[in-house]
Amino acid sequence: MRLRLVALFLFSAVIAKAEVIGKPVEYAANGVTLKGYIAYDNAIQGKRPGILVVHEWWGNNDYSRKRAYMLAALGYVGFALDMYGDGKVADNPQDAGKMAGESMKDPGAMKARFMAALNLLKKSEEVDSTRIAAIGYCYGGGVVLNMACAGVDLQGVVSFHGSLSAVAPPKIGGVKAPILVCNGAADKFNAGETVKAFRAEMDSAKAEYQFIDYPDAMHAFTNPASTGVGEKFHIPIAYNEKADKKSWEDMQKFFATIFKK
Repeated sequence: MRLRLVALFLFSAVIAKAEVIGKPVEYAANGVTLKGYIAYDNAIQGKRPGILVVHEWWGNNDYSRKRAYMLAALGYVGFALDMYGDGKVADNPQDAGKMAGESMKDPGAMKARFMAALNLLKKSEEVDSTRIAAIGYCYGGGVVLNMACAGVDLQGVVSFHGSLSAVAPPKIGGVKAPILVCNGAADKFNAGETVKAFRAEMDSAKAEYQFIDYPDAMHAFTNPASTGVGEKFHIPIAYNEKADKKSWEDMQKFFATIFKK
Protein backbone atom coordinates (compact mmCIF):
# COMPACT_ATOMS: atom_id res chain seq x y z
CA MET A 1 0.00 0.00 0.00
CA ARG A 2 2.81 2.38 0.89
CA LEU A 3 4.57 1.73 -2.45
CA ARG A 4 1.30 2.42 -4.23
CA LEU A 5 0.95 5.76 -2.48
CA VAL A 6 4.53 6.72 -3.36
CA ALA A 7 3.97 5.74 -7.00
CA LEU A 8 0.73 7.71 -7.09
CA PHE A 9 2.48 10.75 -5.59
CA LEU A 10 5.28 10.58 -8.16
CA PHE A 11 2.82 10.16 -11.03
CA SER A 12 0.80 13.13 -9.79
CA ALA A 13 3.97 15.22 -9.59
CA VAL A 14 4.83 14.41 -13.20
CA ILE A 15 1.30 15.28 -14.35
CA ALA A 16 1.44 18.56 -12.41
CA LYS A 17 4.64 19.52 -14.23
CA ALA A 18 3.33 18.55 -17.66
CA GLU A 19 2.26 21.58 -19.66
CA VAL A 20 2.42 23.26 -23.03
CA ILE A 21 5.49 25.44 -23.14
CA GLY A 22 5.55 28.50 -25.37
CA LYS A 23 8.57 30.74 -25.81
CA PRO A 24 9.93 33.40 -28.21
CA VAL A 25 12.77 32.46 -30.54
CA GLU A 26 15.09 34.73 -32.52
CA TYR A 27 16.69 33.57 -35.77
CA ALA A 28 17.80 35.20 -39.02
CA ALA A 29 17.66 35.09 -42.82
CA ASN A 30 19.96 37.07 -45.11
CA GLY A 31 21.05 39.26 -42.21
CA VAL A 32 17.48 40.09 -41.11
CA THR A 33 16.50 39.27 -37.52
CA LEU A 34 13.28 37.26 -37.31
CA LYS A 35 11.18 36.80 -34.19
CA GLY A 36 9.20 33.60 -33.90
CA TYR A 37 7.40 31.63 -31.21
CA ILE A 38 7.70 27.90 -30.54
CA ALA A 39 5.30 25.78 -28.49
CA TYR A 40 5.35 22.13 -27.39
CA ASP A 41 3.95 19.83 -24.72
CA ASN A 42 6.74 18.89 -22.33
CA ALA A 43 4.86 15.76 -21.20
CA ILE A 44 5.32 14.08 -24.57
CA GLN A 45 8.33 11.83 -24.80
CA GLY A 46 10.31 11.55 -28.01
CA LYS A 47 10.15 13.38 -31.30
CA ARG A 48 6.90 14.44 -32.95
CA PRO A 49 5.78 16.27 -36.12
CA GLY A 50 6.46 20.00 -36.36
CA ILE A 51 4.02 22.51 -37.84
CA LEU A 52 5.01 25.94 -39.15
CA VAL A 53 2.37 28.66 -38.70
CA VAL A 54 2.47 31.63 -41.09
CA HIS A 55 0.67 34.71 -39.84
CA GLU A 56 -2.03 36.90 -41.38
CA TRP A 57 -1.02 40.15 -43.07
CA TRP A 58 -1.05 41.78 -39.63
CA GLY A 59 2.26 40.06 -38.78
CA ASN A 60 3.31 37.47 -36.21
CA ASN A 61 0.96 38.63 -33.48
CA ASP A 62 -0.91 36.92 -30.63
CA TYR A 63 -3.27 35.15 -33.04
CA SER A 64 -0.60 33.17 -34.89
CA ARG A 65 1.13 32.37 -31.60
CA LYS A 66 -2.19 31.15 -30.23
CA ARG A 67 -2.50 28.73 -33.15
CA ALA A 68 1.04 27.44 -32.52
CA TYR A 69 0.04 26.85 -28.89
CA MET A 70 -3.13 25.01 -29.99
CA LEU A 71 -1.06 22.77 -32.24
CA ALA A 72 1.21 21.97 -29.31
CA ALA A 73 -1.85 20.98 -27.28
CA LEU A 74 -2.67 18.49 -30.05
CA GLY A 75 0.73 16.87 -29.66
CA TYR A 76 2.70 18.70 -32.36
CA VAL A 77 5.45 21.27 -32.09
CA GLY A 78 4.02 24.55 -33.34
CA PHE A 79 6.28 27.30 -34.65
CA ALA A 80 4.79 30.72 -35.46
CA LEU A 81 7.31 32.28 -37.81
CA ASP A 82 8.06 35.88 -38.75
CA MET A 83 7.83 36.80 -42.42
CA TYR A 84 8.27 40.58 -42.01
CA GLY A 85 11.42 40.75 -39.92
CA ASP A 86 12.08 42.08 -36.41
CA GLY A 87 8.61 40.90 -35.35
CA LYS A 88 6.90 43.82 -37.12
CA VAL A 89 3.11 43.90 -36.80
CA ALA A 90 0.45 46.24 -38.16
CA ASP A 91 -2.77 47.52 -36.59
CA ASN A 92 -4.39 48.89 -39.76
CA PRO A 93 -5.02 47.60 -43.31
CA GLN A 94 -2.78 50.20 -44.96
CA ASP A 95 0.38 49.14 -43.12
CA ALA A 96 -0.55 45.46 -43.25
CA GLY A 97 -1.17 45.61 -46.99
CA LYS A 98 2.13 47.38 -47.57
CA MET A 99 4.13 44.78 -45.63
CA ALA A 100 2.36 41.86 -47.24
CA GLY A 101 2.71 43.38 -50.71
CA GLU A 102 6.42 44.00 -50.29
CA SER A 103 6.89 40.42 -49.12
CA MET A 104 5.06 38.95 -52.11
CA LYS A 105 7.06 41.12 -54.54
CA ASP A 106 10.30 39.51 -53.40
CA PRO A 107 9.85 35.73 -53.75
CA GLY A 108 13.50 35.11 -52.96
CA ALA A 109 13.35 36.85 -49.59
CA MET A 110 9.97 35.26 -48.83
CA LYS A 111 11.34 31.78 -49.44
CA ALA A 112 14.56 32.51 -47.51
CA ARG A 113 12.58 33.57 -44.43
CA PHE A 114 10.31 30.56 -44.68
CA MET A 115 13.26 28.21 -45.08
CA ALA A 116 15.07 29.76 -42.10
CA ALA A 117 12.07 28.90 -39.93
CA LEU A 118 11.79 25.43 -41.47
CA ASN A 119 15.45 24.66 -40.79
CA LEU A 120 15.18 25.93 -37.22
CA LEU A 121 12.13 23.75 -36.58
CA LYS A 122 13.87 20.70 -38.04
CA LYS A 123 16.74 21.17 -35.59
CA SER A 124 14.47 21.35 -32.55
CA GLU A 125 15.16 18.40 -30.25
CA GLU A 126 11.41 17.73 -29.89
CA VAL A 127 10.79 17.51 -33.65
CA ASP A 128 10.93 14.61 -36.09
CA SER A 129 12.65 16.42 -38.97
CA THR A 130 11.12 14.01 -41.51
CA ARG A 131 7.58 15.05 -40.54
CA ILE A 132 7.06 18.78 -41.05
CA ALA A 133 3.96 20.55 -42.34
CA ALA A 134 2.88 24.19 -42.60
CA ILE A 135 -0.34 26.10 -42.13
CA GLY A 136 -1.10 29.72 -42.92
CA TYR A 137 -3.85 32.31 -42.51
CA CYS A 138 -4.88 34.90 -45.14
CA TYR A 139 -1.50 36.23 -46.34
CA GLY A 140 0.11 33.25 -44.59
CA GLY A 141 -2.17 30.87 -46.45
CA GLY A 142 -0.83 32.35 -49.67
CA VAL A 143 2.74 31.90 -48.41
CA VAL A 144 2.34 28.19 -47.64
CA LEU A 145 0.62 27.57 -50.98
CA ASN A 146 3.49 29.32 -52.76
CA MET A 147 6.02 27.26 -50.84
CA ALA A 148 4.19 24.12 -51.95
CA CYS A 149 4.18 25.38 -55.54
CA ALA A 150 7.93 26.00 -55.25
CA GLY A 151 8.45 22.35 -54.30
CA VAL A 152 9.60 22.97 -50.71
CA ASP A 153 10.11 19.70 -48.82
CA LEU A 154 7.01 19.54 -46.62
CA GLN A 155 4.65 16.67 -45.86
CA GLY A 156 1.63 18.88 -46.29
CA VAL A 157 0.28 22.43 -46.21
CA VAL A 158 -3.03 23.87 -45.05
CA SER A 159 -4.31 27.28 -46.14
CA PHE A 160 -7.04 28.96 -44.10
CA HIS A 161 -8.83 31.69 -46.08
CA GLY A 162 -5.52 32.23 -47.85
CA SER A 163 -4.60 34.12 -51.00
CA LEU A 164 -4.93 31.77 -53.98
CA SER A 165 -2.71 33.66 -56.43
CA ALA A 166 0.62 31.97 -57.09
CA VAL A 167 3.78 34.08 -57.26
CA ALA A 168 5.02 31.56 -59.83
CA PRO A 169 2.59 28.96 -61.25
CA PRO A 170 3.65 25.40 -60.39
CA LYS A 171 5.15 23.09 -62.98
CA ILE A 172 3.81 19.64 -63.71
CA GLY A 173 4.89 17.43 -60.84
CA GLY A 174 6.44 20.39 -59.03
CA VAL A 175 4.03 20.37 -56.09
CA LYS A 176 5.42 17.69 -53.78
CA ALA A 177 3.27 18.31 -50.71
CA PRO A 178 -0.43 17.42 -50.39
CA ILE A 179 -2.55 20.56 -49.99
CA LEU A 180 -5.69 21.35 -48.01
CA VAL A 181 -7.42 24.64 -48.80
CA CYS A 182 -9.98 25.79 -46.23
CA ASN A 183 -11.89 28.55 -48.00
CA GLY A 184 -14.87 30.70 -47.10
CA ALA A 185 -17.69 30.32 -49.61
CA ALA A 186 -18.60 33.99 -49.01
CA ASP A 187 -14.99 35.27 -49.22
CA LYS A 188 -15.04 38.32 -51.51
CA PHE A 189 -11.24 38.21 -51.85
CA ASN A 190 -11.46 34.70 -53.30
CA ALA A 191 -14.27 35.17 -55.79
CA GLY A 192 -15.37 32.61 -58.38
CA GLU A 193 -12.80 33.35 -61.07
CA THR A 194 -9.94 33.34 -58.54
CA VAL A 195 -10.98 29.93 -57.25
CA LYS A 196 -11.41 28.64 -60.79
CA ALA A 197 -7.92 29.82 -61.77
CA PHE A 198 -6.39 28.23 -58.66
CA ARG A 199 -8.05 24.89 -59.35
CA ALA A 200 -6.89 25.03 -62.97
CA GLU A 201 -3.28 25.63 -61.84
CA MET A 202 -3.40 22.76 -59.39
CA ASP A 203 -4.99 20.42 -61.92
CA SER A 204 -2.47 21.41 -64.58
CA ALA A 205 0.40 20.73 -62.17
CA LYS A 206 -1.19 17.40 -61.20
CA ALA A 207 -1.04 18.46 -57.55
CA GLU A 208 -2.65 16.47 -54.76
CA TYR A 209 -5.11 18.87 -53.16
CA GLN A 210 -8.44 19.20 -51.38
CA PHE A 211 -10.53 22.36 -51.63
CA ILE A 212 -13.24 22.83 -49.00
CA ASP A 213 -15.73 25.71 -49.10
CA TYR A 214 -17.39 26.56 -45.78
CA PRO A 215 -20.94 27.93 -46.22
CA ASP A 216 -21.51 31.61 -45.36
CA ALA A 217 -17.90 32.03 -44.23
CA MET A 218 -16.23 35.32 -45.14
CA HIS A 219 -12.53 36.16 -45.32
CA ALA A 220 -10.61 35.70 -42.03
CA PHE A 221 -13.37 33.41 -40.73
CA THR A 222 -11.06 31.68 -38.20
CA ASN A 223 -10.07 34.80 -36.26
CA PRO A 224 -12.53 35.93 -33.54
CA ALA A 225 -11.22 39.51 -33.84
CA SER A 226 -12.13 39.71 -37.52
CA THR A 227 -15.69 40.93 -37.13
CA GLY A 228 -14.70 43.96 -35.06
CA VAL A 229 -11.74 44.76 -37.31
CA GLY A 230 -13.93 44.48 -40.40
CA GLU A 231 -16.49 46.87 -38.96
CA LYS A 232 -13.82 49.32 -37.82
CA PHE A 233 -12.04 49.53 -41.18
CA HIS A 234 -15.00 48.73 -43.45
CA ILE A 235 -13.45 45.62 -44.98
CA PRO A 236 -15.40 42.40 -45.76
CA ILE A 237 -14.02 40.10 -43.06
CA ALA A 238 -15.86 38.37 -40.22
CA TYR A 239 -15.52 35.52 -37.77
CA ASN A 240 -17.56 32.36 -38.33
CA GLU A 241 -17.43 30.01 -35.35
CA LYS A 242 -18.88 27.02 -37.18
CA ALA A 243 -16.41 27.31 -40.06
CA ASP A 244 -13.53 27.94 -37.65
CA LYS A 245 -14.20 24.73 -35.70
CA LYS A 246 -14.93 22.64 -38.78
CA SER A 247 -11.79 23.77 -40.62
CA TRP A 248 -9.66 22.99 -37.55
CA GLU A 249 -11.18 19.51 -37.46
CA ASP A 250 -10.52 19.08 -41.17
CA MET A 251 -6.90 20.11 -40.61
CA GLN A 252 -6.52 17.46 -37.92
CA LYS A 253 -7.91 14.76 -40.23
CA PHE A 254 -5.51 15.91 -42.94
CA PHE A 255 -2.53 15.72 -40.57
CA ALA A 256 -3.60 12.27 -39.36
CA THR A 257 -3.48 11.12 -42.98
CA ILE A 258 -0.23 12.71 -44.13
CA PHE A 259 1.76 11.76 -41.05
CA LYS A 260 0.83 8.09 -41.45
CA LYS A 261 2.52 7.93 -44.85
